[in-house]
Amino acid sequence: MNQGKWLQQPLLSLVLLASWLLLVDEFLSPGHWLFAAVLALVIPRVLGHWWPPLPRIANWPALLLFVWRGLVDIVMGNLQVARLALGPQRAIQPAFVRFTSELDNELAVFMLMSAISLAPGSVSTRFDPQDNSIEVHALHCTDEEQLVADIRQRYEHLLKKVFAPC
Repeated sequence: MNQGKWLQQPLLSLVLLASWLLLVDEFLSPGHWLFAAVLALVIPRVLGHWWPPLPRIANWPALLLFVWRGLVDIVMGNLQVARLALGPQRAIQPAFVRFTSELDNELAVFMLMSAISLAPGSVSTRFDPQDNSIEVHALHCTDEEQLVADIRQRYEHLLKKVFAPC
């Protein structure tokens, strides 16, 4: 930790400042701006030694594409789940699928599992750090290999680019 640097984590400081101003809902008060600025400077400085350093983002366009795909998959997943819920129940084929992730960064694995869980119709149920495997429950899965291929192509490939060593 750099003892001389006041902005230990600038993004966190910005989030803390904005969060305080949103919580108090008083954007014009100089007192709230001053208090938010103090929080934004002091909290990361005092607690910074407990946080691991953030990984460097190697490819920002890949990160933006990952977020966009996640949002699109949430919308499309909602439509697919609604269609399944309103259709005949015997047509649903739930499945647990286990696959080994090729990601070696903890944050990347967390983001992959979050993207899977945020998309309606699927949820990450388990991660085994021993063999880097992830278990996914899919509400409707007719082809387990295709599900794994889709996860790798849509998310894992992008996350490997985002957190690639520079």
